Amino acid sequence: MNNHNKFLELRKKYKFLSFEKYEISEDFESIKVVYLFNLSDKIFFKPYFKILKKEFSFLINVNDIKFHNLVFNIGMIELISYWKAACPKVIRIFKYNLYEKQILWWKKLYFNGLGEFFYTNKIQTNQRDFVEIIAKGKEKNLSSSYKTLSKFNLIAVSGGKDSSLSLELLQKNFNNNISFVLNPSKTTLKTLKKGNSKIIFEIHRKISPELLELNKKGFLNGHTPFSALLAFYSLLASAFLGVRNIIFSNESSANESTVPNTKINHQYSKSFEFEKDFRNYVKKYISPDFNYFSFLRPLNEFQISYLFSKHNRKYFEIFKSCNLGSKLDIWCCNCPKCLFTYIILSPFNENKILEKIFGENLLNKKTLLKTFKQLIGVEKDKPFECVGTINEIKYSLHIVLKKYENLEMPFLLDFYKKNFYEKNIKNNISNFYDGNNFLEEKFEKIIKKEINFL
Repeated sequence: MNNHNKFLELRKKYKFLSFEKYEISEDFESIKVVYLFNLSDKIFFKPYFKILKKEFSFLINVNDIKFHNLVFNIGMIELISYWKAACPKVIRIFKYNLYEKQILWWKKLYFNGLGEFFYTNKIQTNQRDFVEIIAKGKEKNLSSSYKTLSKFNLIAVSGGKDSSLSLELLQKNFNNNISFVLNPSKTTLKTLKKGNSKIIFEIHRKISPELLELNKKGFLNGHTPFSALLAFYSLLASAFLGVRNIIFSNESSANESTVPNTKINHQYSKSFEFEKDFRNYVKKYISPDFNYFSFLRPLNEFQISYLFSKHNRKYFEIFKSCNLGSKLDIWCCNCPKCLFTYIILSPFNENKILEKIFGENLLNKKTLLKTFKQLIGVEKDKPFECVGTINEIKYSLHIVLKKYENLEMPFLLDFYKKNFYEKNIKNNISNFYDGNNFLEEKFEKIIKKEINFL
């Protein structure tokens, strides 16, 4: 949809978005932080989050300057969802006075994190001019010492195959794990139980209802970098718990652009580029003592699916990667994520097992033909979803074709064989290892052992 004119009109009517302040309140059960964002003195947003104290209450000091620094930075990443509604030319920041390089860092994250948003709305802009960030506060972001951080592992868990694989492998190799969840779904809670997570740090986040109303009224809307938001929240959890290692489950495949020959990537905040930028930002403006990294970064989706099928069969009945069906704890079986997951698991699992997980054979759904063509790279763009690379999908289909040699060929697989099948696949992605990662030796040993690289 071409919303460039709407983009220009909204920028004239709504000239600024201000990060006015945040307020912290505390009771016996939780700590609540409420933000105030002001859109041109016309619309006021009050998103908030709650930290459930549970057994962690003695660790939390809301008056600590280090806590306030983390809360402010979370506000900065929350701000992006509210800016995109009207795309005002100016963002005004109160309380903190950001450094010039810090402002440039946030502009890069906003612009690349909204790359899909700009592309799908056909908004024509650039990283230099899309917004001006003005920081008017008196305080500076100062890097603080967390030298007492323990060697515990904080594992971000969602309920999909990737994070449950990390959870399983780390639980087998270490006894000092804590699970971190943001707005946990039924699937997430089931995953934690199945993974025997004994210590869970839980944060609940609420979008301001005023933003949802603007969406209904036809203001601009689109994808935001959720994984970046999750990264900042994980810092807060790590600081409270005194934990050094913050472990995510983003893979090498996330580096591939969604739109070929561009930097537009649905998974930008899962990419190695973001991971590197985020680590540098944290070191300079928050603390050099945190160790944020992705445990699965050396691997591709094909290898992850192999390991998931090898170690995590107990999760087969509960894991969900479908964004559309996640709230209902189901696979919708009609989206790119469902079809991709079905394909990438197919080389390692019998048809009856996959049909039990999804409820049907997705390779036999004619309604998914366009999605299938996007996944194999014959459409202009890949789906704007968290899916693997085109090469990984083709490699998987190449293997699956052999499984159907003496069976009736499902519709999509038959379409692929007749139109796009390549007899010889040059790249053996099962032997892949991405050296662009931040794994320390003890974590790298686990990954290399699992894929026989020792």
